[in-house]
Amino acid sequence: MSLNTSLLISILMVLVIIRALRRFLDLPTRLPRLNGLLNYIWGPGVVLGLLALALGWKGNQTDQLDELYMLFVLASILVVLARVRHYRPARTLLLALAPYTVYSAIELLLAVTGRELMKQYDDIFETSKGFALIWLVTFIFIARSQKKTLEAERLQREEETKAKERIEAQNLELERLVAERTATLTTQAHELQQALTELRTTQAQLIQAEKMASLGELTAGIAHEIQNPLNFVTNFSDVSSELVGELEEEQQRPDRDAALEAELLADLKQNLQKITHHGQRAASIVRGMLEHSRASSGERQPTDLNTLADEYLRLAYHGLRAKNKAFNATLHTDFDQNLNKVEAVSQDLGRVLLNLFTNAFYAVQKRKEAASEADGYMPTVSVSTRRGPNDTVEVRVRDNGIGMPEGLQQKIFQPFFTTKPTGEGTGLGLSLSYDIVTKGHGGTLAVESKEGEYTEFIISLPA
Repeated sequence: MSLNTSLLISILMVLVIIRALRRFLDLPTRLPRLNGLLNYIWGPGVVLGLLALALGWKGNQTDQLDELYMLFVLASILVVLARVRHYRPARTLLLALAPYTVYSAIELLLAVTGRELMKQYDDIFETSKGFALIWLVTFIFIARSQKKTLEAERLQREEETKAKERIEAQNLELERLVAERTATLTTQAHELQQALTELRTTQAQLIQAEKMASLGELTAGIAHEIQNPLNFVTNFSDVSSELVGELEEEQQRPDRDAALEAELLADLKQNLQKITHHGQRAASIVRGMLEHSRASSGERQPTDLNTLADEYLRLAYHGLRAKNKAFNATLHTDFDQNLNKVEAVSQDLGRVLLNLFTNAFYAVQKRKEAASEADGYMPTVSVSTRRGPNDTVEVRVRDNGIGMPEGLQQKIFQPFFTTKPTGEGTGLGLSLSYDIVTKGHGGTLAVESKEGEYTEFIISLPA
């Protein structure tokens, strides 16, 4: 084989080896400058080939030039591997090439200086060369396996890094969403707080309006009720004035009748007692009206339920009569005279009773309007007191009015729910009454009704 052909094959082999080495060690990234120098690895081979042609070398001399070039390439590869020895596969390749490089250097040296020695120990050199080649191939496979392992680890680390980045990105997104949600909730909470404040203000206004409405219901009844004691006060005052005049005349007579004077004085004293009684009755009615109109003190005092129920029954009835002169109803009372006084806020319970009586009169009035004269219907409202079970006292308010369907009875104590037409009821009366009885006095307020026949409210209070 000619020199040019031998060197050309060697140069091509070197280029293939260098290309594989570059890819294996990723030299463009790890050693970009040295990688650039490897582009000219073919240069020394060309120079040696031209030198041999110029000197006219042939045979063994050209083989030695070829071996010298390959030794140069091996040395260059060893330098490259030494530069990247921190990379484990590079260290393995360095270990793989070391025996073969040493053998090549010895073979070249003996070829130049002692070829007879190589012929004498040809078997030993062939064995050593085979061992060096086996060593080289074995460690190349080991390096390749190491590279695959490292590549797998690198890919795993990259996946872990990407996963970590995705998690961090998700965490940032979640933090952003949480921040936005928190801001939204804070805004909503502020808006709800404002709405709650406005609702409480509106509720207070509605409660006050309901109280004033009940006060209006009382006004006409109070005017009628207070008229009776005032008439008695006026009449007994007139009679007392006449008695005083008769007494003065009797005292001016020369023959005074002591028995007549004593009788006149006794009558006068009796009239004054009646004036005091009816004056106190008028004052009681006025006091009740004032208590009903102002805010409750919340202080419980011994309260006579019989007196309270009777008083508010008549006030409610006369209040309705003042608005509708044609309305008449039978009032029926059945009070337990042995009923003990209960600890209660009388003005609050008065509001409850007034609301129940007003509703009862409304119910019987509606039934009366719908009934014909042939029916013989008589509106009747009853109130009774008695001892209840478990050491309680009960106040029952019953009417024979229009009644309620069973479905409505479950909603009757809900705020703003009313069976009355629009404009005739706010739906707060029974709701407030329920709160006063249950929350304010620890009792119960229940309803029993049958549509078209009757309705009965039962107030149960601790005795």
